[in-house]
Amino acid sequence: MGVKNFKPTTPSLRFRTVSTFEEITRSRPWKALKRPLHHTGGRDAHGHNTAKHRGGGNKTAYRIIDFKREKAGISARVESIEYDPNRSARIALLSYADGEKRYILAPLGLKVADRVSSGTGSEIRVGNALPLAEIPLGTSIHNIEMRPGRGGQIVRSAGGAAQLLAKEGSQARLRLPSGEVRLIPLGCQATIGQVGNLDHENISLGKAGASRWRGIRPHVRGVAQNPHDHPMGGGEGKSSGGRHPCSPTGVLAKGYKTRKRKASDRLILKRRG
Repeated sequence: MGVKNFKPTTPSLRFRTVSTFEEITRSRPWKALKRPLHHTGGRDAHGHNTAKHRGGGNKTAYRIIDFKREKAGISARVESIEYDPNRSARIALLSYADGEKRYILAPLGLKVADRVSSGTGSEIRVGNALPLAEIPLGTSIHNIEMRPGRGGQIVRSAGGAAQLLAKEGSQARLRLPSGEVRLIPLGCQATIGQVGNLDHENISLGKAGASRWRGIRPHVRGVAQNPHDHPMGGGEGKSSGGRHPCSPTGVLAKGYKTRKRKASDRLILKRRG
């Protein structure tokens, strides 16, 4: 796990950095856990562009990740640490004692030949998954369920870790990476440790082509467009917009909260900063 810098022999290499991939031990995914992945190009079923600036990019295959960790009581050996083009974290291939293989998110410090397990009674060790009720206070955790049995939904990106602050009745109090403090049922399962690939935040794409490889198309500013194409377009010479910042459809962009009212709002004790 590290970052490689380039000599600026061309303008595109001057600020470009890439991962050294030194923790990767297998280059091809396990075939049985690979599925084709269709890229929509940002278009819905009617062909309308509903997510702008998407399209193209390299072809990728989806790796089936075991977010539920439901093979309780069965020990598994880490066979390999692999790259996943669909997420910022690395993934680990587990080989269970009954012969089944599954992928999990690779936590920091997990290595080939390590043993991991899940379920009630598992040891408090990096890579093991168990209910919040059995995890000691202050432990760093990731891949956390929000409802028992649903599978991990939060804290899954590279370098992510939540901290278990307290246990109150049937709820656990967690501090998430965003700074938000919220309640999660004690029956929910979480994985011990911090998600690996910490250097992901230090990667600089360095050139426009690197974004195109990832399926991200150019983004043109609204004030640089014509009035026909954007509400902030037009004007003689350069313009600051002449109106409140907004999207191409006229939805205001700043100054008010956009989160919809959700039933889970009552579980949030402190909003993110």
